[in-house]
Amino acid sequence: MVTAFALVCAVLALTLVGVQGASLVLAARHLARVSPKPLANRPKISLIRPVCGRDPKDEATLGSSFLQDYPDYELLFCVAVESDPVVPLVRALMAAHPSVPARLLIGDDRIFGNPKLNNVAKGWTAAASDWIVMADSNLLLPANYLSLLQAEFGPGVGMVSSPAVGTEPEGLAAMLECAFLNTHQARWQLMADQLGRGYAQGKSLFFRRDLVEAAGGLAALGRELAEDIAATKMTRAAGLVVRLPPAPFAQPLGRRTWSAVWQRQVRWAKVRRLGFPWLYALEILNGVLPFLIFALLASFKPDLILAFVILWYAGEWVLAERGDWPRSPQDVAMWGLRDLLAPVLWVQGWIGKGFEWRGTAMKADDKSKDQPGAPQ
Repeated sequence: MVTAFALVCAVLALTLVGVQGASLVLAARHLARVSPKPLANRPKISLIRPVCGRDPKDEATLGSSFLQDYPDYELLFCVAVESDPVVPLVRALMAAHPSVPARLLIGDDRIFGNPKLNNVAKGWTAAASDWIVMADSNLLLPANYLSLLQAEFGPGVGMVSSPAVGTEPEGLAAMLECAFLNTHQARWQLMADQLGRGYAQGKSLFFRRDLVEAAGGLAALGRELAEDIAATKMTRAAGLVVRLPPAPFAQPLGRRTWSAVWQRQVRWAKVRRLGFPWLYALEILNGVLPFLIFALLASFKPDLILAFVILWYAGEWVLAERGDWPRSPQDVAMWGLRDLLAPVLWVQGWIGKGFEWRGTAMKADDKSKDQPGAPQ
């Protein structure tokens, strides 16, 4: 005889399978979406790339800034100090592409609690266009990157953004980062966009200057621990939506350490929890582990549980294939490890109000309105 408790657990287990399947279908549908055609008269765009230190793939990622097929854009590289090891590379790239208007802006503006915004501030001031893109230095920009962003900026759109997907992983730690970035985090963001609830991600932000100025200037992006949370809330407060291009852009990972991958995921978990606490609370149901717990409590037969688990990860494999993302057997193993670690990560996301990023301690109380020069 089936007890009420077992029946509830069975319903919850099957619901989680249904949600997993729906998210995969919607994400795949998003990847299949055809991008709108760019406007005939495309406006000038200022592409701001904050840089700090060296990463193994910098030559490719920063070099991609100069290869845009967009007719009218300027490049603004922002760095805090002249002695930063990335400075010689940026200057070499500028010298190798003299036809692209590019400047390297150097200065340490301690304006906000967010060091990235401090770095970007000089680019914001120097930008010659009201159409601005902020793209992280470790993002590999396809040649049509600016065209894709501009094409998505239709009626009712306040910002165009995109998650990054991990590519070129070297070693299991980097594969674990891909497991978090690709068929997990990118999947949920693509699904949200399909449902009309797109979220911004700081890797890539495209917007008009007047949206930010109406919200209080660049300081508006510092009102949360991360600028992407602030950007999402700012856009929605203006009655507009965040839109995502069909396919996320690549972040070549190279080699990673286990500690760096974990610390990064904990940092992002805290950002999500502090920015959208009720949504973050539901993340405990992410991954295959909650399904397994409910299925066992419901007394599902072992062969049925195994079939569902195979189906669960087969769906992720299909999505990775659609997106042409890493999907080797080792990657699949890292998907499983990711799901085993998810509850631990979720708990750590609830601990504390801040974290350390690039040597700077950041707390939820460090709002940009408390910083000099920010609106009161």
